[in-house]
Amino acid sequence: MSNPHSHCVILNGESRSFPESHPLLDATVADGDILVLAGADAGESFAGLADTARYSVVLIELGSECLGVHTGESRGEEGSNVLGFARFRLGDAKPSDLVEIVRQPQTAQTAVEAARALFEAHGLKTAVCGDFPGRIVDRLVRPYYNAALNRLDAKLATAADMDLTLKLGLGYPEGPVELLERTGLAAHHDTTKVLHDALGDPAYAPARRAQVAKARQLKGR
Repeated sequence: MSNPHSHCVILNGESRSFPESHPLLDATVADGDILVLAGADAGESFAGLADTARYSVVLIELGSECLGVHTGESRGEEGSNVLGFARFRLGDAKPSDLVEIVRQPQTAQTAVEAARALFEAHGLKTAVCGDFPGRIVDRLVRPYYNAALNRLDAKLATAADMDLTLKLGLGYPEGPVELLERTGLAAHHDTTKVLHDALGDPAYAPARRAQVAKARQLKGR
């Protein structure tokens, strides 16, 4: 019998959301009411579950894939007590405090609220979205980063001047070019390529400088 208002974490592979110790991981119990499947192979852990009904909520850490890859889909009526989640993280930077929770059309609202309560009880912020590639943040910011890299190639301004203009003009703490260089242009390439492949929108096509960075990474440079 699981304990209400408690959670169990199963870690399978390296987790991008929780790469190091965190209060949510530290508070895990063996018979928690909520099951958190974390790590790069969280989907495999889910596939191996004998019974999801014993938990009030099952949370699967997602990479770039949709939740439906793990749960299946049916006529736009899918949804259960299983949700996806990903803590937003840019490239090699530390994860942010934002957790994007992924729901399906028929996901119970009680399951959504329980997931939000779990993450927020451990110091994180939550946003809920539908089951789409890139979720919320990547869908919004990746075209902006691509545009900055493309304008740099077009010689609109130097990287330093573009970064400075956006920081002073819009109050950003960090300009787009310096942010991508700090967190990894190759990682930006990987994310945008997945979005472009899935959505076909040219705004997500990896910018040339991201393609170069990825090629250099593959060559070990």
